Amino acid sequence: MLRVTLILVVIIFSLKDTFGQFRNIKLDEHTAHSGTSGPSITVNPRNPFNIVAASAPDHLYVTVDGGITWENKKISSPHGIGGDQVLVSDAKGTHYLFHLSNSATETNSRKNIVCHVSSDGGKTWDEGTFVASHPDKDQYKPKATTDSKGNVYVTWTQFDKYASKDSTCQSVIMLSSSSNGKKWSKPVQISQTPGNCHDEDDTVAGAIAAVTEDKKMYVSWASHNQILLDRSFDGGGYWLSNDIVIGPQQGGWHLDIPGHDRVNGLPGLVVEKLKGARRGMLYLVWADQRNGTNDTDIWFLRSSNFGDIWSMPLKINDDEKGKHQYLPCITIDQTTGYLYILFYDRRDHEDNKTDVYLAYSTDSGTTFKNVKISEAPFTADTTASLGDYISIAAHKGIIIPIWTRVDDGKTSIVTTVIKQADLIK
Repeated sequence: MLRVTLILVVIIFSLKDTFGQFRNIKLDEHTAHSGTSGPSITVNPRNPFNIVAASAPDHLYVTVDGGITWENKKISSPHGIGGDQVLVSDAKGTHYLFHLSNSATETNSRKNIVCHVSSDGGKTWDEGTFVASHPDKDQYKPKATTDSKGNVYVTWTQFDKYASKDSTCQSVIMLSSSSNGKKWSKPVQISQTPGNCHDEDDTVAGAIAAVTEDKKMYVSWASHNQILLDRSFDGGGYWLSNDIVIGPQQGGWHLDIPGHDRVNGLPGLVVEKLKGARRGMLYLVWADQRNGTNDTDIWFLRSSNFGDIWSMPLKINDDEKGKHQYLPCITIDQTTGYLYILFYDRRDHEDNKTDVYLAYSTDSGTTFKNVKISEAPFTADTTASLGDYISIAAHKGIIIPIWTRVDDGKTSIVTTVIKQADLIK
């Protein structure tokens, strides 16, 4: 009996170390010339110990023991690899990996979006199928989500020609869906008002979808100094004839942050699926510089009536004025309803030193608490790109953020595995 008790004590302390508060795990590191950035992460709802992450241009990381050990892989595709890796998982535990790719005759890596499927926890993947392939258009910044039936939805920006300065060149928001990740619906245009092709404030960008249990679908994006929304109440069959303007994004989504080659404040959107009064509640986050170009802030809204009316903007970072908080992403733990927002933060520094913070809410976004989760700051350097995204996933009280940092001219991918119980101590 004593031996069994001792074994249990060892296991408990081992798990405490594994899910220890803010223990940073470096998954990868590369020189700036071959740097890795723009990570995405997902957790298997059937097995929360199975976590899969990816980063540009072609890196994949898999754990089956809750983050104790990781296997590093390379993504391969006969369609080519073009970056913008995005991961999502369905209720059955199937993982989906998306990335941009070039066609056989094109060197432009934005001609196609490819989806790979893994049914064994990320150990193996199929060779991939085209979600969107258009020889005369460019695809950019895909995002994905799933519903409870296992359907997968992908949204992205389509350019007539990426980065073109032609005044007639347009960008629009597109959507496609699949029941298995292998056969995709014909892409449909969601946005009513097009943007330009510059890849800046007047370009439509950052499209992200959220789907309810009763097939209501919402897509949010940014353009022309505004956050916008479209919705469908029949799973994507019919959409509004006019985009809903949620509110202003003062200064636009293309942000100037010292030490970075480029930073965006694009929106993140999630919907609550738990049974109860909050089911269907929409939660939205973004960054802007309404308080000045030296004071980027993270903002939060929620809507309980299908996106028609939103709450007053709530500033998520709880510091004083004059510092930068940027590149936010949001997730919801659908087993608890708790919200988590990840972002870069400079509140503790006078220069370009940067930390990573997590804000969390246990009351449906009424209040948030801020916690620093990076073990040490890094100094942003324009010679090494941090990419366009960081990412976070949460399930059954386990929160898994992932981000990029820069040290001595090298970029690295860093994660940590946090228990909600450790956050509220």
